[in-house]
Amino acid sequence: INTFMNSAEGKNDPKMPLPLDIREKGQTVVVDFSSPNIAKDMHVGHLRSTIIGESVCRILELVGADVKRVNHVGDWGTQFGMLITYLKESHPNFASGDNCDVAISDLTQIYKNAKARFDEDTEFKKTSQLNVVKLQAGDEECRAIWNVLCDISRKEFEKVYKRLDISLDECGESFYNDKIPQVIKELEEKGMIETSNGAKCVFLPNYKIPLMLQKSDGGYGYDSTDMAALKYRTEVLGATRVVCITDFSQGDHFHMIFDAGRMAGWIDEKHKLEHIGFGTVMGDDGKRFKTRSGDTVRLVDLLDEAVSRMKTSLYERIKDKKAALSEEEVPEVSATMGYGAVKYFDLRRNPTTNYQFSYDQMLDTKGNTAIYLLYAHARLESICSKGRTDYSVDVDDLISNKSAKIVIDDKYERILVLHLQMFADVIDDVLKDLYPYRICDFLYALSNAVSDFITQCKVLGSKEMESRLLLCRASAVVMRQCFTLLGIGHVKRI
Repeated sequence: INTFMNSAEGKNDPKMPLPLDIREKGQTVVVDFSSPNIAKDMHVGHLRSTIIGESVCRILELVGADVKRVNHVGDWGTQFGMLITYLKESHPNFASGDNCDVAISDLTQIYKNAKARFDEDTEFKKTSQLNVVKLQAGDEECRAIWNVLCDISRKEFEKVYKRLDISLDECGESFYNDKIPQVIKELEEKGMIETSNGAKCVFLPNYKIPLMLQKSDGGYGYDSTDMAALKYRTEVLGATRVVCITDFSQGDHFHMIFDAGRMAGWIDEKHKLEHIGFGTVMGDDGKRFKTRSGDTVRLVDLLDEAVSRMKTSLYERIKDKKAALSEEEVPEVSATMGYGAVKYFDLRRNPTTNYQFSYDQMLDTKGNTAIYLLYAHARLESICSKGRTDYSVDVDDLISNKSAKIVIDDKYERILVLHLQMFADVIDDVLKDLYPYRICDFLYALSNAVSDFITQCKVLGSKEMESRLLLCRASAVVMRQCFTLLGIGHVKRI
């Protein structure tokens, strides 16, 4: 523990040691996550992929992997034919970009209107299908409308990513469009393609339904795109590990893609291909989380509501003189805590499970919540601050001078230090399946050990004060490292 505390460089926090044998160090890992659809709102269903994916990337980056953060957006396909056809009629100037009045919420309604026309009007449907062909062939007007749709959507996605501190590189379905014919040709040459009802398919052992690489009308779908993506990621990007994070219902699809990649000879024993499938976010009624009117909940609105409730709680604490914050600090602190609460409420459970969304539970100051953990962290920093101001013991000086010395005498000190020393083992465990809940479990157990320590062991004014202040700071540092891995910000005063 003393080696750790004296390892800080400059004013940076010390870093806990990592596992000695890390397979991922220096390897290229593709993490495919978030992946919203162009021309549609990001909704609560995108929450899980986005925050699980961000945490997975941070864990892999911690151990030295070269992580490619891929946002495989839905920016291609038959739906764009009907959108283009509808927009040509309803917004004739849309292609020029003169559409500042069109927001993502308008596009969501436009999508619904276009879908209704597509289902009811055979002429509209025929024109839409022709516009898909035109778009894929590079028609100037169709491409212009498509580009504007993508730009409007990206601006809306960025609102969510900024709030949640998410970093992604867009590489959507359209990127692979010109790569698909070569993939099909290669698989044909390897004898993997069979024609079924005019479609080019790959039949795999253990699956009743084949992968459809080309539809009977010559078009491409998800199977085509994802096979091209797998080849590109492993052969061009050089990825030895590929992690796709979507809802659990797509599990078979990805395992079929992985199996087909092995059959094609793209994948060998050095590769690790994984699908992290997550469960559903439920409402109070035990069904998919929706608004009272039955609409899907917009992710921006959901996040802003969490921050708003946190803000109200902090203002009440200030009014009751239970907070160390000024009113001016509340907006920033409430954002950190509100977004952190939403993230942790999801990340603390096995991703394969469903869960019931509850603001009251996630913003609770007691129990296994981000709010409880952030208060525990702030309490540790408050003790260190009082050590400096009231007793002239500055842990920052001790750490920067590399003169930190923690002496372990009490059993609660020993229990806490043993918890801290488990950090490397936890990272070793989480690298096996990339489930962030393992870090949450460790963080919550650590906070309980911290609570026992500061309750049972007098820190300020004791003869062991210097050592115990350093132990408080060591605990705070490890908590911060865990918060960072989970994509959660921290505050030193609440």
